[in-house]
Amino acid sequence: MGVTGEQIGPARSRERFLVGESVESGVRSPILNSWLRCRLLELSPDQTELPYRDDFDPDSRLVRAAGPVLDQLQSRFSGSKMNISVADANGTVLQRRFGEPALARALPAIQTVPGFVFAERFAGTNGIGLALAERRPIQVYGAEHFAERAQASACCAVPIHDQLSGRIVGVLCFGYPHAYERPALAVLARRAAETIERRLTEQSSARERGLLRTYLDAERRARTGGAGGTAQDGHHIGPTVPAGSAELDELADLELDPHDQSILKDKATELISAFRRAAVEVALPHGREATLLSRPVTSRSGVAGMVVEAVLSSDTAPVHHVSVSPRAGPSPEGQPPTEPRPGTAEPRPGTVRGLVLVGEPEVGKYAIEARRRLELLAEASTRIGTTLDVSRTAWELAEMAVPRLADYVTVDLPAAVLRGDEPIDPGNDLQRTVVHGIRDDCPFYPSGQPVQFHPGTPLLRCLTSGHAVLEPDLKSAPGWIAQSPERARRVFAYGVHSLIAVPLLARGVLLGIASFYRSQDPAPFGDDDSRLAQELAARAALCIDNARRYTREHTLALALQRSLLPRGMPEQGAVEVAHRYLPAESGVGGDWFDVIPLSGTRVALLVGDVVGHGLHAAATMGRLRTAARNFAELELSPDELLTHLDNLLVRLDREEGDDDATGSNGIVGATCLYAIYDPTSRQCTMARAGHLPPAVVHPDGTVSFPDLPAGPPLGLGGLPFETAEIELPRDSTLILYTDGLVEDRHRDIDVALDQLRHALAHADRSPEDTCQAVMDAMAPEHPSDDIALLVARTHTVPTDRIATWDLPADPSRVSDIRAAATRQLAHWGLEEHAFAAELLLSELVTNAIRYGTEPIQVRLVHDRTLICEVSDGSSTAPHMRRATNTDEGGRGLFLVAQLAQSWGTRYTPRGKVIWAECALDAA
Repeated sequence: MGVTGEQIGPARSRERFLVGESVESGVRSPILNSWLRCRLLELSPDQTELPYRDDFDPDSRLVRAAGPVLDQLQSRFSGSKMNISVADANGTVLQRRFGEPALARALPAIQTVPGFVFAERFAGTNGIGLALAERRPIQVYGAEHFAERAQASACCAVPIHDQLSGRIVGVLCFGYPHAYERPALAVLARRAAETIERRLTEQSSARERGLLRTYLDAERRARTGGAGGTAQDGHHIGPTVPAGSAELDELADLELDPHDQSILKDKATELISAFRRAAVEVALPHGREATLLSRPVTSRSGVAGMVVEAVLSSDTAPVHHVSVSPRAGPSPEGQPPTEPRPGTAEPRPGTVRGLVLVGEPEVGKYAIEARRRLELLAEASTRIGTTLDVSRTAWELAEMAVPRLADYVTVDLPAAVLRGDEPIDPGNDLQRTVVHGIRDDCPFYPSGQPVQFHPGTPLLRCLTSGHAVLEPDLKSAPGWIAQSPERARRVFAYGVHSLIAVPLLARGVLLGIASFYRSQDPAPFGDDDSRLAQELAARAALCIDNARRYTREHTLALALQRSLLPRGMPEQGAVEVAHRYLPAESGVGGDWFDVIPLSGTRVALLVGDVVGHGLHAAATMGRLRTAARNFAELELSPDELLTHLDNLLVRLDREEGDDDATGSNGIVGATCLYAIYDPTSRQCTMARAGHLPPAVVHPDGTVSFPDLPAGPPLGLGGLPFETAEIELPRDSTLILYTDGLVEDRHRDIDVALDQLRHALAHADRSPEDTCQAVMDAMAPEHPSDDIALLVARTHTVPTDRIATWDLPADPSRVSDIRAAATRQLAHWGLEEHAFAAELLLSELVTNAIRYGTEPIQVRLVHDRTLICEVSDGSSTAPHMRRATNTDEGGRGLFLVAQLAQSWGTRYTPRGKVIWAECALDAA
């Protein structure tokens, strides 16, 4: 957007901003952020006076490195109205060049004379100040300048870095009329800044070459007895680069591999950065040792540095170390030596000496810091993202950064990310997720609290731009202070002085913001710190996004599974039931349970476990549970029901395996335990498909695990299941559970079953209390598998509420049964239901006599409902049909269906039972 001056665009937007209107749209974020900072600094657009400094060094390293580059740029722009300037890291202009020399006489002093300070806090929005504030290349188009005096010109500015330290040491800026704007100018400015950076590095290399030349000359004089010679200056040495190969030949004779040399160079770098004489023993692999000797050296040009040599034994025997007293500083009395003294600390016979490194202390510090940063990043790759938990991953980022990068770290994430959703507007609904630092009482916003960042704050600038924001001096960051002046003063009281705000970006999605604060180290954060923080944040953001996606899938799977599990227990009188379901922490599985009322006061209890985790397992569980309920409605025996479930799972596996579009690897299988309890006989019929056996708590408190045939898991197909029948004592408790309760990596299953036995050994507990006691004793703190627990206290139907009659296949006996039933109902106080019961029994007994075979039996059960049952020895099932007006029969079952609440047929080993239930209003 290069529109300026009287035109619409930045000029119109700037005017709207100055009168207090909202201009969030249509203005580039760096410019808007700068305008906000200018307002907070109470700068005036018509301000023209800038600070002037006359104490800058006109022959500094930056000026010497930039001089030839500025000369080339001036020649390139000869005859144009281009203004080329170089400023230092404080915004003070050090050099100016003009394409048209006459401009230097026509322009005001602040645009022509070196020494004026163009930092943003003085000059407002401008190229030099904004490049330093944003710490990246910047372009300002005409009316985007905050000051009135700069409205007619545009500029592009590029920070200049020291390639060794990574710090910004200056800014290269092009100023020109807005009509000159070309995309190529920004590219040219970046290339020119890179050239200046290389020249700065070459100056450092020349200083180190001077140190090496001094060392080599001294060595040559020592070996030749003082004879002169010409130094070989072809050896280029860097902060961690070994000396020339001629000086390492003696070390190579000892077969030092690259790993050994790396150890010596790392230690030598530390000695150089310490800048003192020392003799340090270094252990090498394979039992070898070396002694590193560090000595100060000063080149002919006056550059002070350190030389480090290694002394090693010439064989595998222990080395004879040279005794050298450590001495701080370059020389006694603070006088720098002009050359090393090779006669000092001469190695003894049987040892060999060689040069390892030579360099300046500051360069050595940068090398050590670079190595530590690499080590931090390597460690971060293993310590960040150890779990699929969003909050825990944010904590790991903070724990990794404190105290090695920052003294305090805060992480703010949108509530949507914490839920597993993708954030719509990351700047809103932020939650303070992590506050971590060297002290627990630093007054940052506490974790768990919503945070809202004001316009102009570094954190909101970071969120809106998607770029890291470095504030070296928080006390001069008005936007950060304006967020909460009182809290800012309290934070400053803890020594906090520097900030890096880094966006958490992963796969193009902004997930939040991480803020790094420094207090202990008096030096402010620099660009190298910012790059390290961004690298850490990038790794953490990817792990947070993975955790977010997993959280979303986990939440969906959990919601699906909970929707497929029973919402409540059905009404029935056979058992008193309590249950628990605990999902796995790492992934929802396919565990389920169910309670299904059956005819004749019986009840079916069911638990199962689908192999695997996630949505697929939960969906498969839902299919199996629905199928199990349908098969149970058919009054199938436990072994038959498991056979049908097995066939269903095989069919599902085959269908999904043939469908490549599903991406499924097929259903591995499932386990299941199915039990039917009859309160009239206290008989419990069970079958299991690869599932753990149930537990039975007897009335005296003893606990047993019935020995049931195991059966194959569901999904194998073609294998039989066996049924076992046991009699449960009155008021006993049946416990069904899945393997997550007793199986995990940290305990043996026999030990876990013994723990379960002890937890259950209390017959006086209610099912609800039993559930709680078992979960407290057995459930792990971080379950790796789902846990389903079903506790059923058995009840019985009193014998005086059951009436049974046997009768022959004689139609004349139907009236006798009606009369006997009427008397029994009167005894139970159910006279008002006698008429309906007589009709039901009449039809059912007549059908049994006419179409069934002996033995025929009639049973009445007074429970929650009145149950009428007629059994016979035939396996032929009756079917209700619609009779026509001319049919003499076919209306009996229709009449039964109208009179009964429900009716049906179940098969027994000896035939079938036709039953009907009548509702009892008084029950």
